[in-house]
Formats: sequence, structure tokens, C-alpha cells
Amino acid sequence: MKLSTLLFTLSVSSVALLSSHTVNANEQLAASICDYVGADDKNRIRKKLKESRVKLRNVYAGISCGGNNLIRHAIVNGADGAGEYIVKQIPKSDLAAGGDVAWADANGHSGSAVIAALKDRAGL
Repeated sequence: MKLSTLLFTLSVSSVALLSSHTVNANEQLAASICDYVGADDKNRIRKKLKESRVKLRNVYAGISCGGNNLIRHAIVNGADGAGEYIVKQIPKSDLAAGGDVAWADANGHSGSAVIAALKDRAGL
């Protein structure tokens, strides 16, 4: 009986350790992408996504940079190249439903090249 309890405890501990490692990796990926977007370095964004074996469209909704999504973060930092790259990688339906155009209008960023690319791609 004690052996089964020990095995159960070890298996739960193993799962907990693996889960925390995954969370740390996801947080590190998000932090790196935020840094690269802020620096307008789309080549490093591509490289980081490729190294992590993820597609931007799959992680976009889960990344927040200082309370903003990636598109808004690019606009605030004047990162037009990275912002346009992000717009090209996100499905049109997500772009249309994101509310980024209204946010840009309300915050004085309506002239941004990223917003122009977003409007063009989403058909707004």
C-alpha cells in the first residue's frame, strides 16, 4: 500500500514540475516576442517563433505586452515593420473582431502604417 502511495505522489510531483516548466517557457516566449515587437525586429520574431515551433496565429490571443495586444504594442512603439508582419500572420476574422482600429482612433494612432495594413487586410 505504501508503494502505491509513493508512486502516486511521485507522479503528481512530476506533472507539477513539467507544468511549471511549460508555463515558464510560455512566459519567456511571450516576453521575447514583446521585446522584439517593441524593437521592430521582425526577423527575431520569426526566428523565435520558428525555434519554439509555434505559429503566431496560435499564440496571438494569449500574448499581452503591458496590457496591449501585439498589434497595439507595435503601434504604441512605432514598430511598423513588426506590426505589419503581425497583421499578415493573423486571420482576417480575428483582425476584424479585434477592435484595434477603434482603439487607434481613440488614442491618436489612426495614421499608423499598421492600422492602414490592418484595414487593407481585414477589408475595413
